Amino acid sequence: MKKLSVIAFGGNALLRGDQVGTIDEQEQNVYDTCQHLVELIKTGYDLVIGHGNGPQVGNVMLQHEAGKKIYGLPTQPIDFCVAETQGSIGFMIEQQLRNVLAEHGIERNIVTLVTQVVVDKKDPAFQNPTKPVGPFYTKEEADKLIEEKKWVFHEDPRKRGWRRVVASPRPQEIPNWKAVEKLAREGNIVITVGGGGIPAYIDEKGKMVGIDAVIDKDLASSLLANKIKADEFCILTDVPNVYINFHKPGEQKLGRIDIPEIKKHLADGQFTEGSMAPKVRACIEFVENGGKEAIITEATQLGNQTAGTIIHR
Repeated sequence: MKKLSVIAFGGNALLRGDQVGTIDEQEQNVYDTCQHLVELIKTGYDLVIGHGNGPQVGNVMLQHEAGKKIYGLPTQPIDFCVAETQGSIGFMIEQQLRNVLAEHGIERNIVTLVTQVVVDKKDPAFQNPTKPVGPFYTKEEADKLIEEKKWVFHEDPRKRGWRRVVASPRPQEIPNWKAVEKLAREGNIVITVGGGGIPAYIDEKGKMVGIDAVIDKDLASSLLANKIKADEFCILTDVPNVYINFHKPGEQKLGRIDIPEIKKHLADGQFTEGSMAPKVRACIEFVENGGKEAIITEATQLGNQTAGTIIHR
């Protein structure tokens, strides 16, 4: 049986910190990332791809605000904006991956699924927003938006500026996971749970209702990986390894590491919320719930069996 891998594209796979987000920039970034998937595909892996949408969904929300201010158009809620970015980012990944596969003479079907993910309306995350969305602002710009719009901002741990943060509830269920598994095991490359999925909850009448939040894409991808019994779960980010004492004296990269040790580092506060901490938690959950290995690395290291931080039992 071929191996099934769930790969979560990080933000830098789509938009770099020094870029404004033109279509040319984003398509080139996606193309570059997809090039690194080729070796996995050549070796017979079945793939499911998740992706983030933090910068994009924030920008879409700003576009809605501008449309209201200039043209009087109605703004749309965050779940609607997540759906927009699922479609647009899925289109970019699908298109650029098709181009890459064509260059290598590989024929594979690629399917993009707009995916809802169920959360708990009473999740405490709604009282403590942590998920960064949108562009970086200066402190002065952030203070002005806090006053005008009552938005919540956190400073970026890498000192690149201030970003708006919104609620990030835990994913509870992915209604179409069986369809994802069937498609993937038939050899189709599936792009799904984009941006963590479109957030929704089940009301007292059993009706699915959208809710203002952005689900962490790594936790959603991890849940999906367990549901479809993936062999591997890989999170692509902008660093080759997870580090302790990151950007501090005694900085140390982590290679192969077991669950108890990585949990100790997590409990010690070594990983920043809104950055590496949810990635580490997602990998822990995947392995603890039956997965074999979870990997955090950058795209250039894909296929290198000894690269990255590999979390195991």
